[in-house]
Amino acid sequence: MTGSIFRFIVVALAVWRVTHLIAAEDGPWNIIRRFRKSLEGTIWGSLVTCFLCLSLWVAIPFSLALGSTLKDYLLFTLALSGAAILLERATSAPPPLYFEEEDQDGLLRKRHGAGPGESDR
Repeated sequence: MTGSIFRFIVVALAVWRVTHLIAAEDGPWNIIRRFRKSLEGTIWGSLVTCFLCLSLWVAIPFSLALGSTLKDYLLFTLALSGAAILLERATSAPPPLYFEEEDQDGLLRKRHGAGPGESDR
């Protein structure tokens, strides 16, 4: 049992690594970045830039190494993809909790006319 858990963890790390390499890294000599750029505008281009989608496809061949039945392949594919997504979220910078958009002129309020008790100069 312990050996199979260790094997699953190692394979999950491999799925995350391959998915992250394809979806987010440049690779040596920018090979991966050029590969992604060559696919822009195609259905394959959206596949390689979406970590969630890509992790599912990357998990398929790895699940074949772990499972022995069709049921195993399906479960391991989903589990490995899920593990890769959890790893990606755990290692990514969190989105800002709050941000404020600035106006072009830098003012917080714009005067459109005289307010109550103000003279229009």
